Amino acid sequence: MTKRLLVTGATGKVGQAFINRFWDDSRFADFTLRALCHNRTLPPHDRLEIVRGSLSDQAVVNQAMDGVTHVLHLATCKETPDDIMDVAIKGMFWLLEAARQSPTFEQFILIGGDAGMGHFVYPHPIPVTEAQKHSAYPGCYALSKVLEEVMLEQYYIQYNLNGCCLRAPWIMEKDDFKYQLSFGEDVFGGPRWRDFVDAATADTYVASHTTPVMLDPDGKPVQRNFVHVDDLVSAILTAIDHPAARQQTFNICMDEPVDYRQLADYLHTTRGYPSVDITTPYHGTWVDNTKAKFLLGWRPAYDLAKLTDAAFTYQRTTDDPRVIYYPG
Repeated sequence: MTKRLLVTGATGKVGQAFINRFWDDSRFADFTLRALCHNRTLPPHDRLEIVRGSLSDQAVVNQAMDGVTHVLHLATCKETPDDIMDVAIKGMFWLLEAARQSPTFEQFILIGGDAGMGHFVYPHPIPVTEAQKHSAYPGCYALSKVLEEVMLEQYYIQYNLNGCCLRAPWIMEKDDFKYQLSFGEDVFGGPRWRDFVDAATADTYVASHTTPVMLDPDGKPVQRNFVHVDDLVSAILTAIDHPAARQQTFNICMDEPVDYRQLADYLHTTRGYPSVDITTPYHGTWVDNTKAKFLLGWRPAYDLAKLTDAAFTYQRTTDDPRVIYYPG
């Protein structure tokens, strides 16, 4: 039987990277890929099917799930309270309901996030493992990540569903990691570094390529978890039909978090960039990926040096603009 993989959020950062690798992987030569697309679409491919519509619409989800054997659920919203429950929560509910009733369904893979564990908003005195209780930070996005994981776990209990959650921290591609350090208006994500200093000083830091060293309230350098999109895609590909992935949650991240002091020292050594200490309300965390390495045999390829070098040497072309895939 030909297997059919449904990908939600297929046109986003992870979705596009996954699909490009999926086509080239001989293990999945007998798979057809179906993408549920809302605002954007994908280039044509002889093994690609497109379903258009919103996850919040049960009829659209049922159409997308028809004949599907595997689901890769990537679609999400960020801090958009008007949409997030309909898309992230109701949409996942429709997917799971269709999956449990489908005669063809085999596996559901959810991409979770360390937002559901509070990432650097709360102190974590010991490494964050998959056994730690959920602790969403304020806002609707982190809450949605908790609810997604809990919903999937309950479907294991209620219906013995074959699922897997790959919990990722902040996902980097191309020059993302460089721009998350910017004191300019072009900063990617948070913190927004220029808000910690006056505008003139921020502009000076932009001109001098100054690296912010994030400090916690006690003055210690913050350790923050990242994963490169290539490593996350490798984990997804590994988890598909892996017997050890059944009803499991895995932290998918670098072996060690990025220490902002070590990062500043590396950029000074390799590029001569100065740095400045910035005291913040944030805390260091260490997300532990041992379980994924032990059960799945997965290994991340990126460490601090490789992540930094890849971002700072990346050259964008005119047809490769920086894209924010969702607001908030």
